[in-house]
Amino acid sequence: MNDLNHKTNADNSSQGDSSTRSSPTHFGYETVSGSEKVQRVMGVFSSVASQYDLMNDLMSGGMHRCWKRRMIAAAAIGAGSRVLDVAAGSGDIAIGLATKMGPAGRVVLTDLNGPMLAEGARRVIDAGLLPGRADCIQSDGTKLAFADNSFDCVTIAFGIRNFLDIEAGLAEFYRVLKPGGQFMCLEFSRPVLPGLDVVYDAFSFNVIPLIGEKVTGDRDSYQYLVESIRRFPDQGRFEKLIRGAGFELVKHENMSGGIVALHRGYKI
Repeated sequence: MNDLNHKTNADNSSQGDSSTRSSPTHFGYETVSGSEKVQRVMGVFSSVASQYDLMNDLMSGGMHRCWKRRMIAAAAIGAGSRVLDVAAGSGDIAIGLATKMGPAGRVVLTDLNGPMLAEGARRVIDAGLLPGRADCIQSDGTKLAFADNSFDCVTIAFGIRNFLDIEAGLAEFYRVLKPGGQFMCLEFSRPVLPGLDVVYDAFSFNVIPLIGEKVTGDRDSYQYLVESIRRFPDQGRFEKLIRGAGFELVKHENMSGGIVALHRGYKI
């Protein structure tokens, strides 16, 4: 990682500074301290790591694969690019990006959650990408362990809504991007088709936690995931946060009627 100026993070155990960690925030529909949210989010993803992709297939009817393929296709990268995939999870985005770049490119997977990052590392090894084309580094998305201007593209899929401080995360993504670099965020959003919100809410609150209980034995984690989607800013509000971090040419693309949105911005 010397060519990416990897630096040691003094505290990768939790997101945010001391004032943020002590301030009230939300965990789904509950009000908790920042520190408690970080610990509970870590617990959620540690619990679901081994069955993360299976649950994504069941919850989305396989559509998450289409959404991610669209994200990878829209990535402004080529041979020799350096890409950071934040909250990399099981590694499917990173593997797709590495495949698109070819053998001269490199993707770095980073995640604060150890079990999720281990699952991603297992997947990229199975894909034949380690060593050289992919690196896995545990790091806090709000205090990234990389130098300024290190990457041509920064991506995050279905992860930023779990951040304790979304604005701090966006500022970090901007910092580590090279001038001209692209930021991409795939995240659940607000349905824009008439009547879709009613159907989507009924499925989310009644079916997804039940699937989580039956498949993983963990209903509470999937109840949180549903609630966290409702607490996340809608398309317009999130665009304002992205612009506030310094990005330009900010836009979004709705998919599946706005259930998911792909956000893009550039460091000019």
